[in-house]
Amino acid sequence: MARRSKLKVLALLPALVLAVAACGSSDGGSTGSSGGNTAANGVKLVEAGKIKTCTNLPYPPFQFKQGDKTVGFDVDMVDLAAKKLGVTQEIVDIQFDVIKSGAALNSGKCDVAAAGMTITDERKQNLDFTNPYFDEVIALMVPKGSGITSLDQLKDKKLGVQRGTTSLDYATEKGFTPVEFEDSGKQLQAYQAGQVDAVLQDLPVVNEWLKKQGLGDKYEVGAEIETGAQYGIAVKKGGNPELLKTLNDALDAAIKDGTWAKSYEQWMGSKPKSTPSGK
Repeated sequence: MARRSKLKVLALLPALVLAVAACGSSDGGSTGSSGGNTAANGVKLVEAGKIKTCTNLPYPPFQFKQGDKTVGFDVDMVDLAAKKLGVTQEIVDIQFDVIKSGAALNSGKCDVAAAGMTITDERKQNLDFTNPYFDEVIALMVPKGSGITSLDQLKDKKLGVQRGTTSLDYATEKGFTPVEFEDSGKQLQAYQAGQVDAVLQDLPVVNEWLKKQGLGDKYEVGAEIETGAQYGIAVKKGGNPELLKTLNDALDAAIKDGTWAKSYEQWMGSKPKSTPSGK
């Protein structure tokens, strides 16, 4: 009798597994779909009660760890939209190539991408960007006292850049074959280890590096390159116009009421030289 009961249970197991799988696939959160996870103004989210932000850590002063929290200028900007929606922000650390290609958003890993990300025509094919919220300036970081003030002086040297960034694009356009690093942290470590002779990186990131103990004594900004480009926060291409509008409204209000400038001063350590027009 006991053996017969066990056989019956075993026979039912495949059906039970299929039933559980079917239940799981109907749950929008478990498959990366945003079905059913709707916040204020009809905004669809990957997970109820949260706005998930994909970024590539560390990228100070835009996103970086401070204790057990991720903080920074971009975190503040997305928090403005989160407040409008009545949800909290959760940071998802992921490779930048996966962010800029749109894969992270398309797969439902996050709702927005905020990574000090420059708006480019190539990226706009994969992402829907907000209105610009930051003007891009690239810095050439060189040994202190080297007298290097332009890329032209580094033609026979090794130049380090972060993979997938506009710094890489700029260096390539200038005829360099730079050494690429997965993230800004590895880029800095390689520079300190003497693997490259100079680095190109966004100016706010370099300024943040130079605040670290000992770095300001060894390195300096040799040149600031105003590219004319701007940063934007991104959402899934064609997939979340309500969220895009919420982000734009929040950024526009912050630029107009001074919240943007206050956050800029906090994280950049100076008053902004320029303010994006928003809309």
